[in-house]
Amino acid sequence: MNSKLFKCFIFTILLLPAAAFAGEVSDVLNTPRSLNLTHHIIGYLSLAVTVLAYIAAMSEEVIELRKSKPMVLGSALVWFAICIYYALHGEAKVAAVAFESNLLAYVELFLFILVSMTYLNAMEERGIFDGLRIWLLSRQYSYRQLFWITGVLAFVLSTVISGMAVGLLMGAVAAAVGKRKKEFVALACVNIVVAANAGGSLSPLGGISTLFVWQHKILPFYEFLSLTIPCLVNFLVPAAVMHFFVPKETPAASTSTVWLRRGSKRVILLFIVTLAITVSSNIVLELPPAAGMMAGLGLLQFFSFYLTQTANEVKSDFAHVYQLFGVDPPRDNKKQDFDVFKNVGTVDWDTLLFFYGAMMLIGALGFLGYLDAIAHFLFGQISATVANISIGLSSAFIDNGTLMFAVLSMHPDLPTGQWLLLTLTLGVGGSLLAIGSAPGVALLGQIKEGYTFAFHMRWMPIILLGYLASIAVHFWINAQYF
Repeated sequence: MNSKLFKCFIFTILLLPAAAFAGEVSDVLNTPRSLNLTHHIIGYLSLAVTVLAYIAAMSEEVIELRKSKPMVLGSALVWFAICIYYALHGEAKVAAVAFESNLLAYVELFLFILVSMTYLNAMEERGIFDGLRIWLLSRQYSYRQLFWITGVLAFVLSTVISGMAVGLLMGAVAAAVGKRKKEFVALACVNIVVAANAGGSLSPLGGISTLFVWQHKILPFYEFLSLTIPCLVNFLVPAAVMHFFVPKETPAASTSTVWLRRGSKRVILLFIVTLAITVSSNIVLELPPAAGMMAGLGLLQFFSFYLTQTANEVKSDFAHVYQLFGVDPPRDNKKQDFDVFKNVGTVDWDTLLFFYGAMMLIGALGFLGYLDAIAHFLFGQISATVANISIGLSSAFIDNGTLMFAVLSMHPDLPTGQWLLLTLTLGVGGSLLAIGSAPGVALLGQIKEGYTFAFHMRWMPIILLGYLASIAVHFWINAQYF
């Protein structure tokens, strides 16, 4: 069975038991509902459309249809069906308010991720990531040193930027230095996936599921830092075991030259300022994270204007040589302009629209009553700890952002410790399989030799050991939150 289809099958299994436990419901912002449609044709139609949309989305590589298309269309069909039914019963406003509240939740996520991706594209365009890769290759570190350096960098960087970007960057380094050592490339990629997922789990700035919890004001920003040690344990346990299987040799040094485009360091500084504004405005002014990120986008736009206006003033150190021989200077030396809207335009729109469809479909199922039914089973009939650990394990098959939004839509009454546990397990559970997280999927597509689904699967028991160890450490050092 195709791995992505398997994801959809698991997702369907999670949703279907809802009909047996249907009860009272509210949407993501507790909008009242006067009509019960869990046993109505509208409810069954919504379930069917959701499952079909996910199957089509996760079969993207087979049917060659972008994953966002079935999700956006499916969400439109479900919400139109709900709103038409409510309108026929004189309750059109109730359904419209429910849609708007889910839309607001998505817009906040959209703006946050849009600005983050724009900054990442800007840094890539300025040559920052290529510079880091070349610098690492020129230091003549051993394979074991590079194994730890790429892992630690993946952990640290994923606290502020997306795991997929971190995975691609560190994966490029591993592939470049391990051309003749496939076993190093494979082990380094497994380590990078685990590290990136672990780092993103302790910061809302780097992980989607963590961002959801922060965005919905379930936990303040500083509370997530209590997951630092559990996340480190999750990364270090499998890394310590894999260390002994990494070759001891030292690869040949790179002779490439690091060249950063004008303004590259200032773009990094602006990104740091943007993150500082985002966190401080949320803590002090209680503004949503999107507000601080949009302020940072404004700063980047003005910096883009400055670079463009002063571009012709920049001259190469070798300008006189080019003039002597009557040759035009290289493009990068001739004009160092910077168009921020090109960086906005090159963001991953397919992923952003996929999240729109996913959140609106999940919101619709919550409005209809199915998520309350699942919550009644998960957090009523079994313990919250077992439920959260199980949900975390399922993130090896299902996108963790979708799972977290579904749980938030259930409105479970959980103590801080359990919310932190859910954030931890959903963030690191995707490391169990190569297809379980964005970094793993990205590396499967990027690395042509060495790193495979089967190789990652071989290390799943060790990764699972790190998963369980991080949970145990969380219960130990964060006992006061339970």
